[in-house]
Amino acid sequence: MKQTGVVAFFVLLFVAAVVASSALFTVQQTEQALVLRFGEPVEGRGLISAPGLHYKIPFIEDVVILDNRILDIETPNQEVLASDNTRIQVDAFLRYRIVDPLRFYQTVGTLERGNNQLGFILNSAIRRVLGEADLTQIVTTKRQDLMNQIRDQVNEQSVRLGVTAVDVRIRRADLPKQISEQVFNRMITERNREASAFRAKGSEESQKIKAKADRDIVVLLGEAQQQADQARGAGDAMRNQIFADAYTKDPDFFAFYRSMQAYDTALKSSDTRLVLSPTSDFFRYFKSPAGKADEAAAR
Repeated sequence: MKQTGVVAFFVLLFVAAVVASSALFTVQQTEQALVLRFGEPVEGRGLISAPGLHYKIPFIEDVVILDNRILDIETPNQEVLASDNTRIQVDAFLRYRIVDPLRFYQTVGTLERGNNQLGFILNSAIRRVLGEADLTQIVTTKRQDLMNQIRDQVNEQSVRLGVTAVDVRIRRADLPKQISEQVFNRMITERNREASAFRAKGSEESQKIKAKADRDIVVLLGEAQQQADQARGAGDAMRNQIFADAYTKDPDFFAFYRSMQAYDTALKSSDTRLVLSPTSDFFRYFKSPAGKADEAAAR
């Protein structure tokens, strides 16, 4: 009897320990808990958001632990058709928080199913919002406004799930690879066309500058030649005037000077041979400084 009592005591102790362990549960700081009795929240303690050790009625009440932090969803890279018929590869993500744990549990049950539902809602909102914008607005000018619109549309539909969207971000918005290559090739062609136009314009300007320079050279050479001819003519005229004045002042000296020049020119060393008579008038200054032939010799 004594041994039976000891065994019964340990059995009761074990059962009490099991009941106590199943009646107590811990809520972490990053968690919130739902205490459900036959699927309905227990009045007064159906939602537990304070961290610590809490209790429930074993085998009658169940506890559902949910995260109370900001959660995120990564959407797969998807192709979106913009308003200008441009196909864009969009990579986005959503940050959300569970604000109504009971509704979230009753609607989707688990976090995985909730993420799937939110993923569908997010993809639909992205297609609707970006489908009304063009590529420039999506990439630069209205990107922040478009992300805010996507967040607002997600919130309109996610309220039935008991969650709220905190933020939506478009991580990347790129053209598909084939279209990117086509755009890149088109850009290269356009830049080559512009470069050819600039080179043609530069060549045209070069020809104009060269033609003007050649024309200026001809004009300058012509003006210089004209001035040189005028100066030469003026010099010749002055020289002739000096000769004429000298001739009128002393005709004999002028005749002597001219003869000396003729001697200097004619008697220079050259291949030309002259046969002249010694009595020729050309040599008159050889006979007389005055250039007058001796009358006796002349006779």
